Amino acid sequence: MATVTIRDVAALAGVSPATVSRVLNADPRVAPELCERVRVAVDKLGYRPNSQARSLRTRATRVLGLIIADIQNPFFTALARGVEDAASERDYSVVLANSDESLDKEQRYLEVAAGERMAGVILAPSSTAHSRIGTLTERGIPVVVIDRRLRSADVDSVTVNNQKAAKEAVGHLIAAGCRRIAMITGPSDASTATGRLSGYRSALRQAGIEPDPALELRGDYRSEGGRAAARAVLALADRPDGLFVGNNLMMVGALNALADTGVTFPADILLAGFDEMSWAGFAPPITLVEQPSYEIGRRATELLLRRIAGEVFPVQRVVLPARLRVRESTRRIVVA
Repeated sequence: MATVTIRDVAALAGVSPATVSRVLNADPRVAPELCERVRVAVDKLGYRPNSQARSLRTRATRVLGLIIADIQNPFFTALARGVEDAASERDYSVVLANSDESLDKEQRYLEVAAGERMAGVILAPSSTAHSRIGTLTERGIPVVVIDRRLRSADVDSVTVNNQKAAKEAVGHLIAAGCRRIAMITGPSDASTATGRLSGYRSALRQAGIEPDPALELRGDYRSEGGRAAARAVLALADRPDGLFVGNNLMMVGALNALADTGVTFPADILLAGFDEMSWAGFAPPITLVEQPSYEIGRRATELLLRRIAGEVFPVQRVVLPARLRVRESTRRIVVA
């Protein structure tokens, strides 16, 4: 017979696992009506909490975990600051961990967060489909995901509208005169990559341009992946006149590839990308989609703290707008 878990109780009672945990620990902040629903579900399912785990939960710390996918990516620097500022205002500390885009490493950090009885976790998943946050939710530890959504769990998330932002960037390249635009996107199991690729295709079709599979290349959201993909597309006999790069680290690689092959921008090819970087203003300045990184961190933390406080509300899917910053890399040089 299968063991009844806290998630089973939560599902039957129509509350979150965190609320069930608070009821079991006699938290006075939980509304009486919710307490009664949880108790009824507990009795009906015959749930028996582990006494040792229950004792540990009563001594839960005021520490939040922040697990990001790549600490080298400047996108996460401002995001982490937003998390830290919002947490500090409520007297919570933040522990930062880097999964390095590895599911195994991410899982180890999730287990550490559970073992250390962290109050809650903010996670940038390594995989849209395979991240295993049940390690936390089954223990009543709330989770908010950022940057990428999860198909494998129904939890709060804070993201940007990747499809709309990419469509605007590629539409800008088309408006600048490009008709053969290549894109370097990210891993197939990352929702950000899927959304940005969808926006790219949508912009092309809206302009009457049929997407060419030969111009769609996948990278790994790392510099070397971007470099390899850019070199491949620049080696095509019919070289593209525009290039859209799906994140900032791959843009570093793409710039290296341009230098390797002697292709210049904006003279030979127009260039746009996703995510701001400190060097974006250097000559020639690069057109980039700017994400509200700091705000993503703040909003995710505010949501998490509400869950920790025992508030019950529908799953939140916060989608923030991104902004296209147009610079010289997408302005054609006119020869007199």
